[in-house]
Amino acid sequence: MPGLTHRVLVDSVLIGGGAPVVVQAMTNTNTEDALSTAEQCAALAAAGAELVRITVNTPRAAGAVPEIVLRLRDAGYPVPLIGDFHYNGHKLLQKHPQCAEALAKYRINPGNVGQGDARAIHFSEICAIARDLKKPVRIGVNAGSLDQALLEKLQRENLKQPHPDAAQEVFNRCMVLSTLQSAEQALEAGLSENQIILSCKSSQPVDLITVYRSLAEKTRQPLHLGLTEAGLGAKGLIWSAAAMGILLEAGIGDTIRVSLTPEPGGDRCGEVYAAQELLQALGLRQFSPSVTACPGCGRTSGDAFQRLAADTQAYIRMRLPLWREQYPGVETLKVAVMGCVVNGPGESRAAHIGISLPGSNEAPLCPVYMDGEKQCSLQGSMEEITRSFLGLLEDYVIRRFGTPESAD
Repeated sequence: MPGLTHRVLVDSVLIGGGAPVVVQAMTNTNTEDALSTAEQCAALAAAGAELVRITVNTPRAAGAVPEIVLRLRDAGYPVPLIGDFHYNGHKLLQKHPQCAEALAKYRINPGNVGQGDARAIHFSEICAIARDLKKPVRIGVNAGSLDQALLEKLQRENLKQPHPDAAQEVFNRCMVLSTLQSAEQALEAGLSENQIILSCKSSQPVDLITVYRSLAEKTRQPLHLGLTEAGLGAKGLIWSAAAMGILLEAGIGDTIRVSLTPEPGGDRCGEVYAAQELLQALGLRQFSPSVTACPGCGRTSGDAFQRLAADTQAYIRMRLPLWREQYPGVETLKVAVMGCVVNGPGESRAAHIGISLPGSNEAPLCPVYMDGEKQCSLQGSMEEITRSFLGLLEDYVIRRFGTPESAD
């Protein structure tokens, strides 16, 4: 098990040093559009993102950052913003000091800060700005933009060995070395150990696990986890969970992002929910009530329980911001929406509140259980059953998690 990492404070968010794993997200808006970017940042924060990263790639984008931060604060979202810099970050931070001041953290990719001698100069310039403004930095090495000069050097050295390593082994070793060398360069530029977070991302789960295990053995800097590109839908979710789940279970990782490709017009907050579910599944954090629902079988030929499960999940997400404020501990709530008598009553009794819908050839009654005891049975149209169950759920939350005053 890796030891504790250094502690890095990003505004009021503590990363590393045994602090809970932090959920990060990133916008996909044009940062030059301050309004739409601020709105998406607010949506991500409302969904539970504790850090939000934005692209800062042009002078106009850099100029928009202070307005984005102001809009967020005015809307009641103090979420720290991270500036994502590639190629021209040193210039943007130097020419736009208000942007440099407004951001809570900078993200630098050492493979994209310049070529030859300019690489070290530009990297050090960004670190110097962070040092002077007391801003933390994430040094983010990516497989897709690795320092080619360093990679070629290691490849040449490998070919001279009596028994050369496989190409991927050399590549992974180069990623780790680039990360560690960049961290040393940041320290030489004046940053403290409490200002540096590291990441070493790949789009392949097996490689991600390999490089982070190696990195965790060689550094005490906090580590940010995530596949570079997780992909669409089930693939993105499964690959992210497979890679990060193994690392998190081993105690490796202090912040995470699930880099999902959203469907066209899809909800960007999906990556926040995925990260929360991953941490919740591992028992590392508790973000929201959990809804257990059966997958369905030949006994559940209709879609009634599926619709009720979806409506229940949507209702919880809608109510959760207010519930968190008024009913401390509501995140631990367990709800079950089951489809037939086989596992329905048992799972419903095991939840705080659960309902078992009738499967094929069962009586058209829906028993509702609370704290292991049957409370009532619902019947009628699906709309009536849904409305009644959500009303019972609301009452249960007030009764179990509320104070006497909130129940009045």
